[in-house]
Amino acid sequence: MGDVLVLNATYEPLSVVSVKRAVVLLLKEKAELIEAAEAKLRSENYSLPRPLVIRLVYFVKIPHRITLPVTRRGVLARDHYTCQYCGAMPARKDLTMDHVLPRSRGGKTTWENVVAACDKCNGRKGSRTPTEANMILLTPPKRPRYIAIAALTSLEAREAWGKYMWE
Repeated sequence: MGDVLVLNATYEPLSVVSVKRAVVLLLKEKAELIEAAEAKLRSENYSLPRPLVIRLVYFVKIPHRITLPVTRRGVLARDHYTCQYCGAMPARKDLTMDHVLPRSRGGKTTWENVVAACDKCNGRKGSRTPTEANMILLTPPKRPRYIAIAALTSLEAREAWGKYMWE
């Protein structure tokens, strides 16, 4: 049925919950509906738009941030499935993870050193830095703020959640 992004009262992403849990929060008035799909959830006496994004009414303090491991799926999602050198959007299978400072030169696999790249650009860059290869990054790589990107599923959810996920 899908997942729902839960925002804190300050509009910061907190977590991803099931539609069933989101509806319970809405019905108990612990959350308000921010974004909804065109589809409706219906009962005999009640109709509710299917939630995509809800916001908690009261602020929830988060003691610490959960770190998201660097994965191919996460890097591609962060970079919007776009080559960070040429801007192409090839099929996902044709995108690779490229180390800005190559591993052969001591570069680590961190959010700040890995970008999505098409096969052609990754091969052209090789084991050089972008400056040495005369290639410019479209956006500098950075750590995603929230863990919820790992749960992006449908295109509809990705579009609705996008404005809450990135700095």
